[in-house]
Amino acid sequence: MRLLHTSDWHLGQSLHQFERSAEHGIFLDWLLHTLEAEAIDALLVAGDIFDHANPSAQAQGQFYRFLSEARRRVPHLNMVMIAGNHDSPARLEAAAPLLALVDAGVYGQLERDDPDAVERILHPLRDAEGQIRAWCIAMPFLRPADLPRGVGEEAYLGGVGALYQQALARAEARRSPDQAIIALGHCHVAGGQVSEESERRILIGGAEALPASIFPPSIAYVALGHLHLPQQVAGDPTRRYCGSPLPMSFSERNYPHQVLVVDLAGAAVKEVRSLRVPRPVQLLTVPAQPAPLTEVLAALRALDVAPMPDALQPYLLVRVLLTHPEPSLRVQIEQALAGKPVRLARIETRYPAREAQSELQARSVDELHALAPQDFFDRLYTHRFGNAPSAELQAAFAELVDASNAA
Repeated sequence: MRLLHTSDWHLGQSLHQFERSAEHGIFLDWLLHTLEAEAIDALLVAGDIFDHANPSAQAQGQFYRFLSEARRRVPHLNMVMIAGNHDSPARLEAAAPLLALVDAGVYGQLERDDPDAVERILHPLRDAEGQIRAWCIAMPFLRPADLPRGVGEEAYLGGVGALYQQALARAEARRSPDQAIIALGHCHVAGGQVSEESERRILIGGAEALPASIFPPSIAYVALGHLHLPQQVAGDPTRRYCGSPLPMSFSERNYPHQVLVVDLAGAAVKEVRSLRVPRPVQLLTVPAQPAPLTEVLAALRALDVAPMPDALQPYLLVRVLLTHPEPSLRVQIEQALAGKPVRLARIETRYPAREAQSELQARSVDELHALAPQDFFDRLYTHRFGNAPSAELQAAFAELVDASNAA
């Protein structure tokens, strides 16, 4: 049996002010082609299908059109999807009765008062002949309210582990010796590398990460979501984060975005292969490191980008090293980019080291209250920009203070 593991689509996400439906559409079309070309038997989506708990109609339309087309192209395809921390469990499960008609199982949450809750997240995976080849534990992202009563936030890790153990026991009771057990999860497992700019931290009861031991050897493969960088858990090739298919921030522009193809041989994993996801839109950083404004503007004027449709133009991060405020910074950058087929997503500004930082931090609240407004302004400006304000700026601030006092 052949599985495809993907996660963290974040349909409906915007990169800064730019919506990305065209990029997601290209990815989903590529994924449909891959399901056919690779003769996939089961599609596993490990959470964060949407970027928001209340996704747009456009994002939901993309999702349901994909599921319908996947079923049409690969009629025997099993589809198993779990909610991530970005998803609304109830919204995902609302369509479960209809999705079941196309053999798509969607699992949003566990009912803590349901003694058979873990039984309901077991999903059989069938081959093209309809024979069960594996059992999938479709464990969604777990919040404290999903855990059995009596398990408080301080025991969150133990509660999650107990649920996986219960589900595994149910799966082992159902399986035959030649059937594999697969586990899905949307969580942070200890040792995983996080993308700080675009991954919401999962911090519950002071516990940031689950131990890798939560997945015992009897689970043939663990398909994880939440971390956007593809990685193995504790060096085990059968415990994987597949990563996001698109970079969700500029910090992810060098990630090897991919999906994973998993071949099963009976109850064990035979092989795991990564398939790189084509990147339809580039993320450019000019310059590579912050530089003085004159150098940055020269680099932007020299930027050579091939013409392309608006929705596929590269996103641009501009990095500038400043010694003083530049009120016209954005205007100057936009003028240097005039006519170039790029989308200015972000301007990052840096300043020299602030020698005055320790002096400011050492002052007490009473000492700060004793400072005159002009002194406070001078010290704050020096702290932020590394040099004293100009005479013109000091005069302008003094005029503002006088006007305020006269009001």
